[in-house]
Order: sequence, then structure tokens, then C-alpha cells
Amino acid sequence: MRWTVREGWGERAPRRDAGVEALLDDLAHRRADDQWDVAICLTDLPLHADRVPLVAQTSARRRVAVVSLPALGLHQLRKARAAVPDLVSRLLTDISDQRVPPADRAPAGMARRIPAVHRVVGEADAGERRYVASRLIGRVRLLSGMVRANRPGRTLLGLSKLLVGAFGTAAFALTTDTIWQMGDALGGLRLAVIMLLGLTALVAWLIVAHGLWEKPDRETPTELARLFNLGTVLTLTLATAVSYVVLFVGTALVGALLIAPSVLEQTLQRPVNVTDYLTLAWITSSLATVGGAIGSGLENEETVRAAAYGYHPEPDGWRDEKDGQSHSGR
Repeated sequence: MRWTVREGWGERAPRRDAGVEALLDDLAHRRADDQWDVAICLTDLPLHADRVPLVAQTSARRRVAVVSLPALGLHQLRKARAAVPDLVSRLLTDISDQRVPPADRAPAGMARRIPAVHRVVGEADAGERRYVASRLIGRVRLLSGMVRANRPGRTLLGLSKLLVGAFGTAAFALTTDTIWQMGDALGGLRLAVIMLLGLTALVAWLIVAHGLWEKPDRETPTELARLFNLGTVLTLTLATAVSYVVLFVGTALVGALLIAPSVLEQTLQRPVNVTDYLTLAWITSSLATVGGAIGSGLENEETVRAAAYGYHPEPDGWRDEKDGQSHSGR
């Protein structure tokens, strides 16, 4: 038997307010319109079943299945490739026991092959099965998957103006001996607090200045909005933390090149070593992060808003293979 596999985006973004059942209904209508045998949907929506992360669900009655990519955690494509054949075989087995031998595609088998699946629940006779994750580890994996789907590397590259502004502030701060004396006077605990406050202020400024906070409404339930916001905060935190490391390394190198040990010793009135240069880079980077927050207001709106997990372009930005058009969308 030969199979024809088609792939592509749906005609519109999935509904947020009705959960997996609405998504399966939309998928079933698309399958019927295109006269497909079965349809599998890979979505970046975080789905739940009885407050437990949902990895996948099959519906023999509708001949469709859905896989929540964030619930797979990291390496989503590899895990999705392992899950989809199981789901297709399970659907065909439930539709007609004679089409696919069920022995090697039992529902429990998927739980063994996909670590994200903790157990299988549902009505076996009706062909309605839910593959759910564990309550604790599953939530951690879901959040890591949301950050992975949000592409923090793209967010980091998008904050280039922030880094430029921060480097400019750091270069100016390195020329003032007051910063040298402050770095020498402050202990490690205070420097750590200043760093955390600077990073927190930067993340908060990005969220407020670019309207990244998702508010619950008729289309977005409170639980889903909370997940979206948590995914956005984690993505921005990771991106800004990496930016801070880059800024710190650059500042330390520039400080070592520009400030001679004898000049620094004259200001601090004691011998200096590598630790003093690192401390100087630490306080300078922390203060420059605040300057970078101001520069972040100049970032491209679309680039920064892409870090918001709940953000999608307008509905006409979805690709539909039936009309052959391709637009930008997530």
C-alpha cells in the first residue's frame, strides 16, 4: 500500500479557549475537506488534561491526532518523528484492526519510546486516548519545551541594539576612577544583588515597553495566559543572561587592554591582580545593563515581540497548501 503524506499550516491559528477538543474538531474538518485518511497536528500550544501536561491525543472517531511539541521538551523534532508513526498506526488499528498489526504499536509502547509520556488514559474501545506527562517532571519539560519553541537564540540576536548600547555605557564607565573605587569597596554579595536587579529591570522593561504581557480574556484562559507569560519571562531571562555574559567578557577584555595595572594600583592604593579586573568588569557590566535597557526601547517591535510566547502575526500570516501561498507565521 502506498501512502501520500502532505504537510503544511492550517488555514488559521488554533483556538486557545477550548483546548485540545476544539483543536481536534478543527483538524477533523480539515481532514474531511481534503479527503485525507488520517491527519496529525503538531502544535506549539501547551495543552493539558485534568491539569496534567498533555503530550498527545488520538481520536479514532475523528481519525485525527494531535501532538503538543512543548510537552516533548528539548529535541522536539526527533521525538516527534518517533511519536507520529506510533500515532498513525494506533489510529489505523483503531479504525480497522486488519489494516495495521497492533502487536508492536500498543499504546504502552509509545510510553516506553517517548520519555515525555508518563501514562496512557482514555476509552480504549472508543479509540480516544490521551498520552499524558507526569505532573511535576512533565511541567518542567513543558516549560523547557516552550522556551525551546520560542527560539531564545533568535531573541538574543534580535537584541543587538541592547548590546551596543550596553557596550557604549560600559566603555564610558571604564574611564571613571569612581567606578574602580566602587568595585573595590563593594563585596561579592552586593555585586551579585546589583547584577540580579539589573537583569530583572531589563526583563521587566522589555515586557512593559513592548507589551509582551499576556492578559486573560475570552480567547485566552487564565491558565494558558499564565503559561504564556512564564514562557516569555524564561525566554527573555535566558537571552538577557547570555547577553550579560557576552557583555562581561567584552568589558573584561577592554578593561585589561585600556587600564594599565600601575594606573589601577595608584587609584586603589594597593597591588592589583586578575580578580580586580574581573570585579571591575562585573560592576561595570551590571550598571551598563541599565543603559542597555534604555537602548532596548529602540529595538524592532516585531523582533522583540517574537519573544512573547502567545504572540502570533495576523491571521493572514498563516500558510495554507490549498492556495499555495506562503506567509510569515508561527
